Amino acid sequence: MKKEFKDCLETIKQLVDSNPEDLLLKICSILKEQIYHYDWVGFYILQNGQLVLGPYVGKPTEHTHIAIGKGVCGQVAQRGETMIVQDVTQIDNYISCGLEVQSEIVVPVMKNGKFIAELDIDSHSPAPFISDDQIFLEGVCKLISDKF
Repeated sequence: MKKEFKDCLETIKQLVDSNPEDLLLKICSILKEQIYHYDWVGFYILQNGQLVLGPYVGKPTEHTHIAIGKGVCGQVAQRGETMIVQDVTQIDNYISCGLEVQSEIVVPVMKNGKFIAELDIDSHSPAPFISDDQIFLEGVCKLISDKF
């Protein structure tokens, strides 16, 4: 894993271990500040059978509620698997959060084998995500799964 991801993961581990208030928002801020191609970072939390926007950092979004199966976020909630989209224009049911968004990665937060939330990251860069992004972000989601 790239050094920037390892360093960022260490910072997040320390936060999780100290159990601060506003943990999810702090994680969003760290990810956006430390990883150059993370332009919008937020959590969607499963509530009453739909995804509800939780803490996030970046441009405000009108997508505060997303149906399971709709868009990239809804598909990740349905499948419980990470989804990387290097070119959002190639996804049929993509929910656009702005013209500047070119790619997206969404990682599920699983607890006891069940989907409970997800980490959604938009990038204004074309095709920036590599396997290290997935490994790193899945590690972050695993770290915080007990906080839900």
